[in-house]
Amino acid sequence: MRVAVTGGCGFIGSHVVDRLLTAGHEVVVVDAVSRRLPFAAEFAQVDILDPVGLAAALEGSEVVFHLAAMADVEQVKADPVRSVRLNVEGTTSVLEAARRSGLSRTVLASTVWVYGAAAGEPDGSGPELDEDVPIDLGRSGHLYVAGKLAAELVAHSYRELYGQHFTILRYGIPYGPRMRDELVIARFVQSALAGRPITIAGTGAQTRNFVYVEDLADAHVRALSTAAQDQTFALEGTTPVSIREIADTVDQLLGPVTIEHVPARDADYTARRISNAKAKRLLDWSPRTPFAEGVRRYVDWYRSPAAQEPPND
Repeated sequence: MRVAVTGGCGFIGSHVVDRLLTAGHEVVVVDAVSRRLPFAAEFAQVDILDPVGLAAALEGSEVVFHLAAMADVEQVKADPVRSVRLNVEGTTSVLEAARRSGLSRTVLASTVWVYGAAAGEPDGSGPELDEDVPIDLGRSGHLYVAGKLAAELVAHSYRELYGQHFTILRYGIPYGPRMRDELVIARFVQSALAGRPITIAGTGAQTRNFVYVEDLADAHVRALSTAAQDQTFALEGTTPVSIREIADTVDQLLGPVTIEHVPARDADYTARRISNAKAKRLLDWSPRTPFAEGVRRYVDWYRSPAAQEPPND
């Protein structure tokens, strides 16, 4: 199958491209920037807000995976107008280009952050939340969450108005090779390697259900099945890991390290108990990589020559 991946030069996108190619699919990467990547795929340097260029890039594909977005919550907060353009208008642009180019489906990257606006106790008590839990827009909070919810709504509207099929993948917190330096695991590893203290925002008791990026990429290949059409999936990690446990894992791999605490940051993700049972049931997908093993693989990659290669212009 010929598929397109917007944001295919990014952290998650590059792993998705890699896994799609391994599965035997023909892939065109659609990205506004060109970076040196560890695979050979067709490349179209196109901004997702360029409707003519985007439609041309999608021509001939059957499915588009839409991963291009402003993903850093701090950048979203600093530049709200551009974030809405990229995360909401950009999604609409991709859906429209897919419709006009005759693609059968758009697979949209969303996030488990949207469950922060779900009904239920915000402290994570009570039953696990699934894809059918009601969303209270008044609790959407951060603009990043609002943008993802809006993008999901647009995908549903395109199905209702134009018969354009979708699949929504709500990512758990991803980690692994090629992740941004700003992400917590990357920061902890790099601090340890540089001999600097590891800084924890808040108490360190807050937890995340991390998902190793290659496991996440595997779900995208499985999402090409007809069972995923017009469905939403929470690709959540299985085991909660506290920020302190991340620091302890890095200490075991690279220590000894010094740990310091600073005040908690604004708009941090509040973990909810989220079920990934639907992905297991319909896609036969569940995370397979233990957390410590995933961190070890990241450390190995970070120390390799591949991590030091500068991006292409």
